[in-house]
Amino acid sequence: MKPTQRRILYAFLLIAVVIAIIGLILVKGPLAPTPVQTTRLQKGDLAPAVFGIGTVEARRSYALGFTRAGRLATLEADEGDRVEDEQQLGSLDPVDLPQRIRSASAMVRKTEKLVNAAESALREAKARHLQARREMLRYQELAQAKQVSRDVAENRASEAMAALQKVHEAEANLEAIKLDNERARADLQALKVQLQELSLVSPAEGIVSARKLEPGSVVSPGVAVLEMVDPKSFWVRARIDQAQSGAIRLDQQADIELRHLPGEPLAGRVQRVEMNADSLTEERIVDVGFDRIPDNLSLGMLAHVTIRLPGVEQADWLPAAAIVYRQGKPGVWRIEGDKVHFAPLRIGIRTLDGKVQVLEGLSPQDEVALYPKKPLEEETRIRVDQRNAS
Repeated sequence: MKPTQRRILYAFLLIAVVIAIIGLILVKGPLAPTPVQTTRLQKGDLAPAVFGIGTVEARRSYALGFTRAGRLATLEADEGDRVEDEQQLGSLDPVDLPQRIRSASAMVRKTEKLVNAAESALREAKARHLQARREMLRYQELAQAKQVSRDVAENRASEAMAALQKVHEAEANLEAIKLDNERARADLQALKVQLQELSLVSPAEGIVSARKLEPGSVVSPGVAVLEMVDPKSFWVRARIDQAQSGAIRLDQQADIELRHLPGEPLAGRVQRVEMNADSLTEERIVDVGFDRIPDNLSLGMLAHVTIRLPGVEQADWLPAAAIVYRQGKPGVWRIEGDKVHFAPLRIGIRTLDGKVQVLEGLSPQDEVALYPKKPLEEETRIRVDQRNAS
């Protein structure tokens, strides 16, 4: 082959390779259309729900301790024990309190006897005064009749005044002894209250959930010795995404699936939506109670909660995979020819099976891109691989 012909052949081969490379770039390379599936608005009933993970806790729990310091003498309840209302669970060492109560009781009895004696003295003083007054009046009449001297009548009047003074003294003495008796009774009652404060008593029926101290330990006021819960108040404190919690209301039905009972959902209801939310995790706490509390339930058990929200009949919806966000606004990539354009939407409820209600922004004839092989941009060229995907 002549050199000229060889050069021509090489040129054609080079051109063919270049064309093949360009074609490959246009078909398979970065300039190739992005493969997508498509879908349209669909209509059907939507049953939205929100999902959350939580732990089993007790709505009513108690930290039991003493209001006084002392040494723990007895502790009769252990973790897991069922206790009755007002059942004694433990006590502190009373030290000398029983002896002080006996002393105070003796003081009460002593002052009661002193009160009786003072009352008798007062009655006697009143009787003496009554007799002295009668004598005074009689001698005043005799003095007026000139039968006795005026000095004798004045002596009887002085005796009556002295008897009246004795009455006043007896009344004051009785009042003071009554005050002593009242103080002794108050001291005795205070000591009895202190003795009651040395007993640890259950405030309600429940289960002991924790035993913090053992007999012999020194207890400070307000320190928990036992913790107990009301087993009838068990519920699940679930953490729900704040963006999905707006439609949650009290008494909505819910399904609770405990970690140790997989595949066996339990019926429940929303009992409280807490006011405080977690700004860090962007979650809200929702407390869901059991319709029937299962057996062998323990605090801290992990649970999955599904709260059923009010449904919508015959709503327009799209798969959640078709929804994209630009500058925080929801929309879809609407297909126009072989390119896509962003169409903003107003969306409504979501379901756990991936359906999103479309309120505005799309007609039933519009096709939207779904499952693109790479992120789409405005006027990106696309190639449809499958239509009407759901």
